[in-house]
Amino acid sequence: MERVPGSFGTSASFALRFGQIIFSAASLIFMCFDYDFYDFTTFCYLTTVMAFVTPWSISLALTDTYSVLVKQLPHEARVLSIVVAGDFVLSFLSLGGACAVASATELLLSIEAPICGDNLCSHYQVSATLAFLCWFLLLSSALFNLWSLPSL
Repeated sequence: MERVPGSFGTSASFALRFGQIIFSAASLIFMCFDYDFYDFTTFCYLTTVMAFVTPWSISLALTDTYSVLVKQLPHEARVLSIVVAGDFVLSFLSLGGACAVASATELLLSIEAPICGDNLCSHYQVSATLAFLCWFLLLSSALFNLWSLPSL
């Protein structure tokens, strides 16, 4: 198998997964500063998506760690296909959630909604920004793995 930097089982893949863990967990933390986010579907959607992305990235980061330590890449096309599909699905879900939260937050700021008191809308904006960064890392992982899939 050809070693594509960033593909499943490499140290670059571990770095991408670690970034995904950091950004998705931070997005969850910034979103959950207050219970008022339950009043808006877009905020709940981003929270749900990031709650799926975090364990997905943790499990794949652990697999990457094992592969790097043992120095053996996974050779199963079926496993890599599942990883590619999961990365693509979660990347587009996180992009949708980030866009929805960013636009809803801008709308709330433009009408000066009372929910934006105590700088909550700035927390939502930071959460959307972190979700965008997580989307970028998820999409790059999916593309690297897709690139290495035909060589199996």
